[in-house]
Amino acid sequence: MKIAIPLSEGRLSMHFGHCEQFAIVEVDPERKQVLSRQDEPSPPHQPGLLPEWLAARGVDVVIAGGMGTRAQSLFAAHGIEVRVGAPSETPEKLAAAYIAGTLQQGDNFCAH
Repeated sequence: MKIAIPLSEGRLSMHFGHCEQFAIVEVDPERKQVLSRQDEPSPPHQPGLLPEWLAARGVDVVIAGGMGTRAQSLFAAHGIEVRVGAPSETPEKLAAAYIAGTLQQGDNFCAH
């Protein structure tokens, strides 16, 4: 399973669509292990691009601080689960919490 996390200064970016890069973390959900991490520069901002871009990289889940409802529906159309309201932590910590079932989710920080 692959989890994408938008980054700013090495931690979860609160504004999904304008992040510096994405960490794509591969995990083994059965063994509850983080296997690897690859950082990819974000493509130029363009509405509707990220769901297709991340789907092409095999992403199954996106963990975000905030994301608009339209973007969430576009991810769902690509078969990608979205978790919003996550804290600004490192990708490894967020991915480990997700597969352990302990990911803390607060408010969606996006009003779009």
